[in-house]
Amino acid sequence: MTPDAASYAQRVISATNITFDSNWAQTHGATALVVFVTATVLSVVAKILVRRLEHKMEALETVDGESGLKRTTTITHALTNTFLTLIWVVALLIILGEFGVSLAPLIAGAGIVGVALGFGAQTLVRDGLSGFFILWENQFRLGDTVDAYTTAGVISGRIEALSLRVTSIRMFDGTLNYIPNGNIQVIANKSRGWARAIVDVRVAYDEDVDRVRALLDEVFEQLREGGLKGLIESGPEVLGIQTMASDALVVRVIADCVLGHKVEVERMMRERIVARLTEAKIRVPISPGAPQKP
Repeated sequence: MTPDAASYAQRVISATNITFDSNWAQTHGATALVVFVTATVLSVVAKILVRRLEHKMEALETVDGESGLKRTTTITHALTNTFLTLIWVVALLIILGEFGVSLAPLIAGAGIVGVALGFGAQTLVRDGLSGFFILWENQFRLGDTVDAYTTAGVISGRIEALSLRVTSIRMFDGTLNYIPNGNIQVIANKSRGWARAIVDVRVAYDEDVDRVRALLDEVFEQLREGGLKGLIESGPEVLGIQTMASDALVVRVIADCVLGHKVEVERMMRERIVARLTEAKIRVPISPGAPQKP
């Protein structure tokens, strides 16, 4: 080693406050080795525990298909990275202390950097925590149709991608929206349980409402045995007069249908209702603003 190199090495050792003596390996060296081995063991244990959690989550009834696997994988990866980071940061600080490195300047410097980064990383942390709880609570999954109430307004569409930081929603016109999870305030999930088809029927004031109800019940009986079979869970049924408009009575009809078939059920109900009311010569006033016949 040249004199200059030796001098430089000595300055580095002095600057880091590292001292070596004949008993170092028996004291500090042994402690550092124990800390390293302990951190390694804790890392392995953490991975095993997270893996067991992953298996339990995959066995839950609420986790199914590709979307469930993606949710489980995202959560377990986040937990694994968090545990490993905490374990090795603590181990590294302890080992540096055994080498004689003064931790006070490092901690002070880290505190200053942490405060500086904290102001800029608040949004990132908020998005990450929001995404973690969205995945953990299974609020929505890939393919779900939702109305997302965000700080920028309501975004309706289908969930196309989901991560800890961002949720991607494809609107029905094809637009893809990237929404930071921290900006999501309320999610209205339309892909859970069942959907409700709602059809409002307008009839003239001088029509017999009981006769209209009987005609609608006939239509619904045919639909249950025909076109709507397998698409509905209950109904259709007439709730009664929903609104008394200036020019008509509005009778509301509902049906609880299978997810994904709400629009189809409503269209089929409207077609059959219009045909039956026309056949029975029930007058249906045209709502204001509707296109008039030429």
